[in-house]
Amino acid sequence: MKRFLKIIKLIMTILLSILLLLAITTFFYIRQPKFGKAPSAERLDHLKKSPRHKDGKFQNTHYTPDLTEGYSMFGIIYDQLFKDHPRRKPAGQIPSTKTDLLSLPADADVLVWFGHSSYFIQIQGKRFLVDPVFSGSASPLPGTVKAFKGTDSYTVEDLPDIDYLLISHDHYDHLDYETIVKLKDKVKTVICGLGVGSHFESWGYPAKEIIESDWNETISLADGFKLHTTPARHFSGRGFSRNNTLWMSYVLQTPTTKIYIGGDSGYDTHFAEIGCQFGPIDLAILENGQYNIAWKAIHMLPEQVIQAALDLKARRLFPVHSSKFTLAMHPWDEPLIKAAELAKANHLPLVTPIIGESVDLRDTTHVFPEWWKEIN
Repeated sequence: MKRFLKIIKLIMTILLSILLLLAITTFFYIRQPKFGKAPSAERLDHLKKSPRHKDGKFQNTHYTPDLTEGYSMFGIIYDQLFKDHPRRKPAGQIPSTKTDLLSLPADADVLVWFGHSSYFIQIQGKRFLVDPVFSGSASPLPGTVKAFKGTDSYTVEDLPDIDYLLISHDHYDHLDYETIVKLKDKVKTVICGLGVGSHFESWGYPAKEIIESDWNETISLADGFKLHTTPARHFSGRGFSRNNTLWMSYVLQTPTTKIYIGGDSGYDTHFAEIGCQFGPIDLAILENGQYNIAWKAIHMLPEQVIQAALDLKARRLFPVHSSKFTLAMHPWDEPLIKAAELAKANHLPLVTPIIGESVDLRDTTHVFPEWWKEIN
């Protein structure tokens, strides 16, 4: 019996030592610059004045559970580890092309998608970059959540100077430290949600170049351009901080065009409200991927994406948040397959370019081939 107790004591000592080592390692690891900096001092006082900020953190308009009723984190982890989820990654290479962004004619109105939720827009002489991720990863942990083959042909060096860098929220698959640091000398103005500017300042961006906004504000840009900050239904956080910065969507209004920049969002009434206020929307860019019924409150299912586009009174839909990273359990091409089927049933034109393709924003009749059907 004494020997047994000694063995138990030894095992417990080893386990506690491992846990202590993990805690110490984690403590120092999350102090790396990539995790950014939480809002503090004057910025924190400003955030607390927002109607969205309650009980010490930002809140969605309506109750938004982390998980759908009936699901648990333990169950999801078990599902991921022990159940079969085929074709989460493509067997072949994702097709892409390389548009020379540095030589674009000044009068070209184009959109270039980089996979997932990263894209470049040049319209009426202004250059916008949204949620750029060029590091090849959507995670702060080395070797995890790697980009699919063929999706990482662009680098920061391929980009021209950017008038406006738009950030929807501070998750790693939308706010990429390595990319943002390399972009610093190319970006004139950063526009982001409340609190996100703290990350940028910690990474060397001057405060005068950062515009932090709440929902339902209008930022007047040059030459008659306006950027309307609009709600989303999501969450935020880096490291162990959660909801200490605000997640956003945007309506980019030029003298002739309206583009909805959706970021990440679960389905809710805000889409119809935005549609009533700003519709019709010429192009709605909405997340369509990395979904699961278990977290449908914060990421839309394909049928909800189509309904959101209809709510926005969108003339065309560009479904993003797919084809680059595996962050959910569905087949990698399922979001595009379902979006194409549902859009056709609802007579909603889709914009589905391959990565790097130059999309002429003035050509609203272009029909895009269903490129994902050619890949296993």
